Amino acid sequence: MTPEETDRAFDKAYEKACNTTRRFPPDLMLKLYAYYKQATEHTGVYIPSGDNDIKNAFKLNALLQVKGMSAQEAKQAYIQLVEENIPD
Repeated sequence: MTPEETDRAFDKAYEKACNTTRRFPPDLMLKLYAYYKQATEHTGVYIPSGDNDIKNAFKLNALLQVKGMSAQEAKQAYIQLVEENIPD
């Protein structure tokens, strides 16, 4: 898949994930969160926001697990996760 094709597929997967009415377990939500942030945050450093320390700790842990991924790899992982868990 070319980078342009990946970008289009990523945008489509993001829309699909945003518009689903399905509820997902927290571990899946954290993976989607981490892949999305890794794919879209260009500063290299992202600190979860919010006032819930436990939730922020889980988010930070998820981000650390994808730390070495490139933006393209994160987009591909996000696309795959959406395709596996959100049927058309």
